[in-house]
Formats: sequence, structure tokens, C-alpha cells
Amino acid sequence: MSAQQEEMTETALDTAIERACTILRLPTVRARHGEIAGIAQRQQASYKGFLTELLSLECDDREARRRARLVREAAFPRPKRLEDFDFTANPDVPSALIATLARCQWVAAGQPLCLIGDSGTGKSHLLIGLGTAAAEHGYRVRYVTATALVNELAEAADDRVLGKVISRYGRIDLLCLDELGYIELDRRGAELLFQVFTEREERSSIAIASNAAFSEWAQAFTDPRLCAAIVDRLTYDAHLITTGTGSYRLRSTAARRAAPAAAGMTGKESKESKEKGTPS
Repeated sequence: MSAQQEEMTETALDTAIERACTILRLPTVRARHGEIAGIAQRQQASYKGFLTELLSLECDDREARRRARLVREAAFPRPKRLEDFDFTANPDVPSALIATLARCQWVAAGQPLCLIGDSGTGKSHLLIGLGTAAAEHGYRVRYVTATALVNELAEAADDRVLGKVISRYGRIDLLCLDELGYIELDRRGAELLFQVFTEREERSSIAIASNAAFSEWAQAFTDPRLCAAIVDRLTYDAHLITTGTGSYRLRSTAARRAAPAAAGMTGKESKESKEKGTPS
């Protein structure tokens, strides 16, 4: 066989592999089969060894794409990760408990999570960070503010598709509800929200962030009985975290600004010390 014929054969093989990978939706195999084949040839790997390596890469990449898709579909307003949370800026937040929650066993068990604290204490960061961790563990997550959810439910009710929308929220593994208690809800809004909580009760997790203690929720939910029922749904078998009153956002910003300043001051002092020690 001539070199040209051999080259054409290799080209035909590559074309056939790429076509099969396109049909079977194996983008990693398509992109890396030549590279892995070369490595296998140099290492004198068996056919099964080569195939195992190639399929493992496809599985790993597919799982990574799935996690990225789940994070994207959660509709977080901005990226926030738990490893970026500065626990020294807010010592009220229990780092050990957050680390435990990051393993997402509470999501698997369908337990609620309540983050309660003043504005700027890191509630939304923790809510988004825990939601991101859950999505990366393979759970279906959805982030939404309380006001946006109530508006969506009200529109669905007006369009006579409320049951469909509530069922869709019921199928989500973790619902991250932010800014609950910020804005007063009328009876209709509270009833719509209650239907979502009831749909998910003891089956699927819900995590909420609120700047008001439960005792103050009566100001946001005008119906006292409905307010008590909502609190009952959210606190049964729940993880309760109080983020305190000191602004995490303010402390964290101050710490970030202080670090370069301190480094600059240290460099300046070192320079002055050297200058003083230099003979004239």
C-alpha cells in the first residue's frame, strides 16, 4: 500500500469516526480520538484500554456539561460560590454547618433551609452558593425572588394555567426563594405562594432568605393565619441559620480594601528602613 493510499485510508477513517460521533452525539470522542489513539499507540495500550480511556473522557465531559447546564438553568442573578464566602467577615454564620449543607444531603431529604438576617449579612451569597452546590451535585434548582414568583403565579392564574406552573415548581429539587418578607403581600399573593409551598412540602427542598425574623412576617403577610401556615411549612424539619445584623458586605469590602493598603504600607516601611540604613 502506498503512502498516499494509507493517508487516504486514515482520512477516511477519521471522517467515518467524526460522522458516527456526530450521529451518536459524542463531541469529546470526536475531538480527542486522534490524540488518545496516539497516546495508546505509544504506550502500547490494548484496544479495550484505549476504548475505556476514550469513553471515560466522554462521560466526564458529559457530566461537566450537565452540571454547567443545571447551574445555568437555575437562573441565578450572579455567580456566587461558597468557597468565596468570607466567614471571618461574618462570624455569625456557622462555617461547619455550611460545609455540611454543601454536601446536599438536606436536598436529597427534601428538608427546608431558612436564612434569616439583616440586609448585607450574606444571605443571598449563601443562598446562591448552596443552590450552585446543589446544581453541581446533579439536582434541578431554580432561583427566584418572592416578588417575581408571586407575579408569575398571578399571571398564570389569570391565564388559567396556574396548576401547570405550580406543578413545574413542584418538580424542581431545590427552590431558592430570595427576598421573602421584603415586600408586603396581599392575601391573594400569599395564597399563591402557599400553594407552591404545599406542593413541595416534605418532598422537595425549599431554601429562603429573609431580612425579617419569623415574628415579623405578619407585616409582610397580611393574613395572620396564612402567615402562621407558611411559617409552619418552612420551618418543619428545617435548617435555620441566622446571619446576624452586622453587614457582611461592608466588612468584606473593607477587608479587601485594607489588604492592598497594608501591603503597600509594609513595602513603604521596608523601603524607608533600607534608606535609613544606607550610609551616606
